[in-house]
Amino acid sequence: MTDATVSHAPARTRSLPKVNSRAVVMTLYLLFLLLPIYWLLNMSLKTNTEILGSFTLWPRDLTFANYVTILTDPAWYMGYVNSLIYVVLNTVISLSVALPAAYAFSRYSFLGDKHLFFWLLTNRMAPPAVFALPFFQLYSSVGLFDTHIAVALAHCLFNVPLAVWILEGFMRGVPKEIDETAYIDGYSFGGFFVKIFMPLIASGIGVAAFFCFMFSWVELLLSRTLTTVNAKPIAATMTRTVGAAGVDWGVLAAAGVLTIVPGALVIWFVRNYIAKGFALGRV
Repeated sequence: MTDATVSHAPARTRSLPKVNSRAVVMTLYLLFLLLPIYWLLNMSLKTNTEILGSFTLWPRDLTFANYVTILTDPAWYMGYVNSLIYVVLNTVISLSVALPAAYAFSRYSFLGDKHLFFWLLTNRMAPPAVFALPFFQLYSSVGLFDTHIAVALAHCLFNVPLAVWILEGFMRGVPKEIDETAYIDGYSFGGFFVKIFMPLIASGIGVAAFFCFMFSWVELLLSRTLTTVNAKPIAATMTRTVGAAGVDWGVLAAAGVLTIVPGALVIWFVRNYIAKGFALGRV
């Protein structure tokens, strides 16, 4: 007598693909962030008639005339040149002052060091409008009004404290024994600082340079108050686009797109340093 085996095929159930909620949230967040940039680019490739006449998701009559206007009109492209000049000057000055100051705060204890450090940070907390009138009066008296160095020095008021605060955190992470070993090996302070110490905090210098560049690039009040013609930045030029025919929306949008480019390039070159800064908890 043989046993008969009966096999029952399991019922097949179709499972719906699981939706990754994190991916959905991140996608929506990126769309929310990129929408203004896309719309700015979209407007920059349109004529004023199309911008004011209808709502379109992309240009119907694609035009690069707005960019041609900016790149050929000295009133526009000199704004970018002026901004880059005083921003680079400010970044160099801020780092040159902040590096020795941060080293002193990280390596030495002296009378009033904590109070002085706190005072530096309070300069960063104060709004630029508080210092606009004193700077205007001072620079007008000494003949620095409407110059690139005037804006660069004014921006040091809030960039130097920020750079000192960032660099001091990175320097505290370097053991003091390295300083002592370098002196024993015969290094002078300048040789040790440039050849040994600065490479060790290269990521901190990159982070500090990035924030100095960005804060100086986007600041409007001081740069507009302290300049008129010779050093007028692009941010001030963009606020004076109203003419007899109204606002030139296409040119204004093109100027906005070109204003984003320098900041994006700086972020690209120092992205690894910024990541290290976040990892160390100082940024």
